[in-house]
Amino acid sequence: MNTQNSQIVRSIPLVKASTNPLVESGHARPMGSILIDSGRLSGGNAEKILTFQRENGVRFGEAGRTLGLLTEDDVRFALSVQFHYSYIPSGSSLSHELIAAYQPDSVAVEELRMLRSQLMLRWFNNGSDHKGLAVVSAGSGDGRSYIAANLAIVFSQLGERTLLIDADMRIPRQHILFSLGKRAGLSDILVGRAGSDAIVRIDALSNLSVLSAGAIPPNPQELLGRQSFSKLLLSLAEDFDVMIIDTPPASACADAHTVAVRTGAALVVARQNRSSVVQLGQFTHSLREFGVTLVGSVLNDT
Repeated sequence: MNTQNSQIVRSIPLVKASTNPLVESGHARPMGSILIDSGRLSGGNAEKILTFQRENGVRFGEAGRTLGLLTEDDVRFALSVQFHYSYIPSGSSLSHELIAAYQPDSVAVEELRMLRSQLMLRWFNNGSDHKGLAVVSAGSGDGRSYIAANLAIVFSQLGERTLLIDADMRIPRQHILFSLGKRAGLSDILVGRAGSDAIVRIDALSNLSVLSAGAIPPNPQELLGRQSFSKLLLSLAEDFDVMIIDTPPASACADAHTVAVRTGAALVVARQNRSSVVQLGQFTHSLREFGVTLVGSVLNDT
């Protein structure tokens, strides 16, 4: 994934004195100490890894993996403790499309962080009414759901109270990505069949909650066009700092325009070698005519 228009674009405790040879008083906990305390590594195996590390000049995690004493999950768990970010084990039911959770040190996720910084400066930090952002695209298959989900994760990793809303009530995907199953969601709230309990907190990802699309209604455009949707966003803004809203493709319906108008801002997604430049130009022009602030665009090459 490449961003285009870059214009869019516990605290770690000090270790107490211990007889553990891996712990040095006054320093942040080393990986070996974290793994021993969590029961993932024995003291004897930790010494073997340390010896190999000293002799070969490699990192502790690399040494452990080379010796077959540590798994990739072990290393990722220890790093999550050291750098205080959410750890998602490889056996999790969450989709591996959620690269911000599974591959936090990848180039693609670093680009998402850069995009996050630009969005904070250009939109979210500019007033209490700037909390919602529609993720939109002109055509289908451009990767809106993928970008929306991973962008929501990186905002949550920043410590922002983040809500991901699936407003694609035609072919929704967020309930699949986050393994939420069939449950009440946005459509059900808008017709009064559910309340805020439809919002699911993702335990494995601190500060992130998801409101899935819910039951597929026969009239999604009308539901989004009602004042109840605007009132819902205003109500949710009291509990969340950032609301990322997934939408259907604009070529299929007017839902994306409606959501973007309600939030006031949109992030436009296009796919390399797939999106139509003409279609994209017409779409962005129409958003501007509706008074929507285009805070940026993303060229998705995944």
